[in-house]
Parts: sequence; structure tokens; C-alpha cells
Amino acid sequence: MRVDQFDFELPNERIALRPARPRDAARMLVVRPGETPELSDKGVRDLPALLEPGDALVFNDTKVIPAQLEGKRLRGDIEAGISVTLHLRSAADRWKAFVRPAKKLQVDDLVVFEGNGARLTATVKEKSDGGEVLLVFDCSGPELDVAIAQVGHIPLPPYIAQKRGEDEQDRQDYQTIFAEKDGAVAAPTAGLHFTPELLAAIKDRGIEMHRVTLHVGAGTFLPVKADDTDDHKMHAEWGEVSEETAAALQAVKARGNKVVSIGTTSLRILESAAQATGTIVPFADETSIFITPGYKFKAIDALMTNFHLPRSTLFMLVSALSGLETMRAAYQHAIDTEYRFYSYGDASLLFPDASQDASL
Repeated sequence: MRVDQFDFELPNERIALRPARPRDAARMLVVRPGETPELSDKGVRDLPALLEPGDALVFNDTKVIPAQLEGKRLRGDIEAGISVTLHLRSAADRWKAFVRPAKKLQVDDLVVFEGNGARLTATVKEKSDGGEVLLVFDCSGPELDVAIAQVGHIPLPPYIAQKRGEDEQDRQDYQTIFAEKDGAVAAPTAGLHFTPELLAAIKDRGIEMHRVTLHVGAGTFLPVKADDTDDHKMHAEWGEVSEETAAALQAVKARGNKVVSIGTTSLRILESAAQATGTIVPFADETSIFITPGYKFKAIDALMTNFHLPRSTLFMLVSALSGLETMRAAYQHAIDTEYRFYSYGDASLLFPDASQDASL
């Protein structure tokens, strides 16, 4: 499909720079596709009432690490500043990363990062197109994790970072209450809306809660530069669906209840773990799944997610679920009624368009 079909105009003032307080005070647009799509203005706190006892919510328990590193490139007597965003760990001592500026960076260059009394060095072992490199660090495992935490910064999305710097509050705000497993360089932002009070209400409603892991990579921020979706390359992310979670979700589906993904990250790992028959099986691997209109969803029955960027892979994903014209109408409604967009913004609860033709 043409990428420009997923474009829309978003006023700058609709971009949220801070989350709602408390987190579950955010608004939520409920989208039910049909011949005449039904758009309902609700709040995140209405979520339990919008679902049935026996339904299941699936959260991503990844934890954002301080993956933005500012350092110096060293080559002989030459020294230059460099900005690095880690996005995929490939071994105990190495990370794939996006760098700026990348043009003059060469294989075997040494990169040094310093901060908070710590010093961390890495060697460039590989260089790919698009500013991606493979860095091999001088320490590994937990020692490397500690060093990254000392010298690194929270990698705020570009549309926030361009307007203000990261501060200490972001270390709390840009982390969900489910965050447990280090590895993400971007937050699974739908999960940011949940509070202990909301979780208690969900439990009281008889709705199950389960966890999966997808370590969100910096590729989630990359614009789609191709003119056609077939020409866009997705960067891989590592994820896991445990045997316990897979079995529990199969039981939910078997009794006719809904599996509701909290966020596109949970959706992508669930769909990666689903067989053609719809059976969800244990999964622990990298995935580069790219969901566009015409995709047949196998694992999930609804999606709670934030509002996404124009021409982004995530707007393509929600259009695949609920229909492109429905989502264009929903986003226009959200803009007109002053919903807050992107990572710190409001939410939507999306149901599938049963009329979507998988042959599109």
C-alpha cells in the first residue's frame, strides 16, 4: 500500500509533553468499526466496564533502560562528539545502535562515554546503512548494565526531546508499573495509563491480567521513508510469551472471551507467537513483524493503545485492525475534540473491523 494513505495533519499543540496525573485520568476513545463506525468518548478508568468478566488483558513487562548515550569518537589524535541510541542487545557485551553523525564513523573506531563518575568504552565492529552500528563494549552482563545506567539518559521520543530536555521526572513517568525486565529503549506507552487503583477495579470485574515481554527498540521512532509499505524494513525486537501465559490465553479464547492487548508491543509479540490456526504458543525470539491492512489477526480481539504518528508503522497497525477509513475518522475526531497524542497522551480502545478483507 502507498505510505501516503496513512498521512494526516496533526496540530502541534495536540502533542502531550507530560502524562495525565494521575495516570488513569487520561481520556480514552472507544472505536467500534461498522458501516457507521461508533466513536465513544470515555476515560481510561472506564476500561473495566467496557469488558466482560473472563476477558484478559495482556501487558508488556519490559523496562526502559537509559539507552541514550552521548560520547566521543576516537581515532588516533582525532576526537569528535557522537550520539548513540542502543536498540537491540545481541550478546552480553554488544548492542546494535543508531548513531549520529554516522557518516564519518568507521569500523574499529573507539567510542568513549562518561558520566556520573563512570567511564564506558566500545569498539565499532560493524556498520550498516541508516546509521546503524554494532558496538562491542569493554565490559559485559550486569557490569555493562550498571555502566549504561550511570552514563546513559532516558531516550525520550524525538517529538518530546525536540521541545524539552529529559528530567528526573521522566525516569518515573516513562516507565510502566509493570516494568520488570530490562531491555527496552522506548516505553510500551499504553501501559503508562495503569495505576494500582485501576488494576484493583479490573480484578474486581473478574478480568484476567497476563504479561508478555517485548523489548521495544529505537526503530519504533524511525519514519517510514519508503513510498510503498512493501519496501519498508522493520528492525527486529526481542520478545517472549511464556508457556504459562500462552496456556492461559488459550483458555480465555476457548471459552469465548476476549484477549485484549494493552499496547501495540504486546500485540506484536502475541501475533508473532500465534500459529495460523490462532493457537498461541510459547515464544522466545526476535520478531520483525510488520502489520498493515490485509493482515489477519490471530491472537487478539481488541487493542488499547495511544494515538500514533502520521505515516508510522503503528498507525498502519491500528488501521489493519479497525480499518483505514475508520481510523482516519477516529483520529480526526480525536484532533477535533482535543485528545492528547503520542507517548504521554490519551488512549484509544480499538475493536476489529469484521469486514476487513485479508486479500487487500
